[in-house]
Amino acid sequence: MIGAYRMRRLILVLVASLAASFASAEVKPAPPPQMPPPVVSDPGPEGSRVATGKVFANYFPAKGAGLHPAVLVLGGSEGGLGVAALRDAKALQAEGFAVLQLCYFGCPGTPEHLFDVPLETFSEGLAWLRAQPGVDPDRIGIEGGSKGSEAALLAATRDRRLKAVVVTMPSSVSWPGITYSAEMKPSWTEGGKPLPYLPYAFAQAPKSVFDIYNMALPTLPQHADGVIPVERIGGPIMLVCGEADNLWPSCPMSDLIAERLKAKGRPAPIILRYANAGHGVFGVPVDQPSPKIASLGGTVGGNVAARADSWPKSVAFLKAHLGL
Repeated sequence: MIGAYRMRRLILVLVASLAASFASAEVKPAPPPQMPPPVVSDPGPEGSRVATGKVFANYFPAKGAGLHPAVLVLGGSEGGLGVAALRDAKALQAEGFAVLQLCYFGCPGTPEHLFDVPLETFSEGLAWLRAQPGVDPDRIGIEGGSKGSEAALLAATRDRRLKAVVVTMPSSVSWPGITYSAEMKPSWTEGGKPLPYLPYAFAQAPKSVFDIYNMALPTLPQHADGVIPVERIGGPIMLVCGEADNLWPSCPMSDLIAERLKAKGRPAPIILRYANAGHGVFGVPVDQPSPKIASLGGTVGGNVAARADSWPKSVAFLKAHLGL
């Protein structure tokens, strides 16, 4: 959730700035906001910090002898090693998985901000995870939420060995990176080259963060190379979305993923959708939620209920396909 607040705060400033500049050529855009640095959470006693080669991460080994399945966990735009992904990683470890919570920006050896992030970061993380003692290299899955859903899907299209893919508050396309200015740059690169993206709908005078995404989707035919080629993913896919998400249209984009898979003759994904939940739809269930859980759509009760339902189903999905 921290990442969603960060993204929303930034883009609200950009929306207001660009709306003013479109309205009058004499109005200068507001300066970009000064955002706090990305979060780099400590793994605590359950895990350890990894800082080797191109991998900066928190690692939570599975307990017990023998080989265990493993999951690569990718957080959202909070960057670094955010708190929400940290909770997911520790909870998955408690379920019997080895878990690598990988940093892909805002950490040593990674881009400072969420643009021009090399997709090779994820292949390096997966290679490191597969090489760990106690990890079965043939039983690896991936989980990514919000901006991390883009990363997870893109990584899975490039590594068909992944046996399970869970993406939450998902995107069906690559969006621009978060540049701290009105300039649009790619979120991702590959082989040093920018990955195509679907541009924000700034030119259509959006009035909200949701608008810059939702108003851009109809322009997909002009930016088809920005669509994530999910049909290349080898393993089964689970999508979790809130129909009241007011950060971006995660349920419509889940439907676009399903439509593309169907059109390409690929198996349908499992979609868990929740009418009264927003961008807080997924994560480790909470007993005493903050009202902030509904600040990005839905009701407090709706988001709490969605988490209570979607979390155990995602764990069961991973266990079923990773053989735990």
